[in-house]
Amino acid sequence: MSLSMVIQQIKLVQIFSRCILRLIGWHTNVILPKSSSYVLIGAPHTSNWDFAMMMLLTTAEGIPIHWLGKKSLFVGPLGFIMRLLGAIPVNRDERTKMVDQIAAKFDKQDRMIIVLAPEGTRSITPHWRSGFYYIALKAGVPIAMSYADYKNKIVGIGPSIIPTGDIKADFEIIHNFYIDIVGKYPDKQGKIELSNN
Repeated sequence: MSLSMVIQQIKLVQIFSRCILRLIGWHTNVILPKSSSYVLIGAPHTSNWDFAMMMLLTTAEGIPIHWLGKKSLFVGPLGFIMRLLGAIPVNRDERTKMVDQIAAKFDKQDRMIIVLAPEGTRSITPHWRSGFYYIALKAGVPIAMSYADYKNKIVGIGPSIIPTGDIKADFEIIHNFYIDIVGKYPDKQGKIELSNN
């Protein structure tokens, strides 16, 4: 397949995604980081629809995202499909090295955008996981804040921050951005705060 054919297919996918968003009454609002590599966090995460909205957003805007999957799932045809969709295999048995594993991916690519859900689950959680912060800090990349605001029907990417190492000060910026964003199931939204551990 020629480069021009690939570009045409990408444009068709973008047009299709934009049409779907318009048909369901949603619009996008995107502020991209200046960096070509970043950690893209997604919140609030209360429904499987959040993944669909993220895919519509990133295809409509032409953002080549990656996400993490268990290494055991990357076998045979399923592995091919997962890689095609942007999945990156990680060994979750090595929890203490997870930040290092993912941060190292940034060193191997000129452009890398990894999507993480800090809540880690669609169910209500007492706090956010801090892994996304330490991955960005270690990799030396910004954290961009994506969201699906079901109240206002806006899916987008808000401002980004460069982690300074002062997680409390940096997280206050993140907290203030997400505080008014409403998920599909507001009763499943947990507090926007980090664990005290």
